[in-house]
Amino acid sequence: MIPDPVKVAAPAILLAPVAAPILHGLSGIAVVGLGIFAAGAIVTKTVKALTGSPKPPVNTDRPPFG
Repeated sequence: MIPDPVKVAAPAILLAPVAAPILHGLSGIAVVGLGIFAAGAIVTKTVKALTGSPKPPVNTDRPPFG
């Protein structure tokens, strides 16, 4: 029989080298997402301030992605 602490420690030791890159990747995604959100908010506020419109102008002459 394997003691309980070894049953818990073995998977933790095996996952430890993988945990750091995953944590860095998740924090990187969060930082990039925050940056995109902040940039979008600044653009929206700037357009609103310059045009007096609550929404940015949308081009309806052509379909999006077309």
